[in-house]
Amino acid sequence: MTGVICGTGACVPDRILDNNEIAQFVDTSDQWIQERTGVIRRRIAQTETTASMAAEAGRQALEEAGIRPEEIDMILAATATPDHIFPCAACEIQERLQAVNAVCFDLNAACSGFLFAYQTAQAYITSGMYRTILVVGSESLSRIVNWEDRGTCILFGDGSGAAVLRAKEGRNWIPAAHSDGKGGPALLCPGPNVSGNGGNLPGSDSAEDSGLERTGITMDGKAVFQFAVRKVPEVIREVLDANGLSADDIDWFILHQANRRIVESVAKRLKTDIERFPMNLQEYGNTSSASIPILLNEMNRKGLLKKGQKLVMAGFGAGLSWGAAVLEWGI
Repeated sequence: MTGVICGTGACVPDRILDNNEIAQFVDTSDQWIQERTGVIRRRIAQTETTASMAAEAGRQALEEAGIRPEEIDMILAATATPDHIFPCAACEIQERLQAVNAVCFDLNAACSGFLFAYQTAQAYITSGMYRTILVVGSESLSRIVNWEDRGTCILFGDGSGAAVLRAKEGRNWIPAAHSDGKGGPALLCPGPNVSGNGGNLPGSDSAEDSGLERTGITMDGKAVFQFAVRKVPEVIREVLDANGLSADDIDWFILHQANRRIVESVAKRLKTDIERFPMNLQEYGNTSSASIPILLNEMNRKGLLKKGQKLVMAGFGAGLSWGAAVLEWGI
């Protein structure tokens, strides 16, 4: 028994923040940002919340799958930016969707979050404990970004993506996942220090009235880049070898959308055509746990994913944590 994706969804905020607007409050430029990251614009939550975006993404996924909310056995929410410390975001999603029979909990593995939550869902389905699981990645990263740090504020955006997995007879693909806590300081965000809708953009009420020190996300960009371009190809090869596959057997490589240069470097190291590594980070920036499911949903809705195609999903980020999974597209 394995879990097959039978529906996807996504939700991003209405507010668009492009590179030229960022250049008005930090020393940067559109050209500088694009050359180093590939990002052109990102979305910033104002009226939206982590839970509201997640619920909308989940609603879309259920609609495509033809599944009623009460049929969901479990909701797994991958997020580093829940609206509340408790209740968990998954419980808030349950309430919004009226998925009254679902057990709910959150998982925080930052940018690896959706990938790890997907692997967790597969474990529950394979064990026979649950048959229908909604997996959501949702983030309001604008609330924890230091908008005075040009090295990090240019990277991140807000949004949510979701996938419904349902038990089906089929091959259980072997996943791979790793963590290295020694690398934690390379990508760090100190405890909860920001709240309020609309993020903490300069001039916003939440930025001026919170009275809290603005540390936000800190990152050793060089260390994170070197980590990603080394470990992501390794873990993809690991998961391919474990399943008796080669890179040529994979139709699409769905990577966490952190940086264009990282994705290009991974493709080069795998000696694989970059066309099989789709990217949408230019439109959304790094949305952490939401990036893989947002991209998956876009490809699904555009008809790029065909039944029976083999995909590799790979996540990497704070922890440091990284992993990969093979899946066969089932919609």
